[in-house]
Amino acid sequence: MAFNGTWKIDRNENYDKFMEQLGINMVKRKLAEHDHLKLIIEQNGDKFTIKESSTFRTKDIEFTLGVQFEYSMADGTELIGTWAMEGETLKGTFTRKDNGKLLITTRSLVGGELVQCYSYEGVDAKRIFKKA
Repeated sequence: MAFNGTWKIDRNENYDKFMEQLGINMVKRKLAEHDHLKLIIEQNGDKFTIKESSTFRTKDIEFTLGVQFEYSMADGTELIGTWAMEGETLKGTFTRKDNGKLLITTRSLVGGELVQCYSYEGVDAKRIFKKA
């Protein structure tokens, strides 16, 4: 499907401010800005398999649209939530287990790039990926 493929991080917008809002310390934020994140996405109907590979970890994620699952961010923040398709956009609605606050993530294709947007406590950020 549209998201299928290997995607490498190209650039970030407001990512440091977003991580700061999440409570991630400065050292981890500076390291995360240069994580060389790569996503390998495979979609089969409503099922997604994503392999995240970065300087810090490799993680396999499987989810089905509309089915709740748990996810651990690279800094250890635990989330629970679901992904859904809204038109051509993949939207994730997650709740932090530690404080119950909402984190929204979207993935969409814009001009041949994968744009991943985040929204948390009034702070928005983007990570833009190019096809590898």
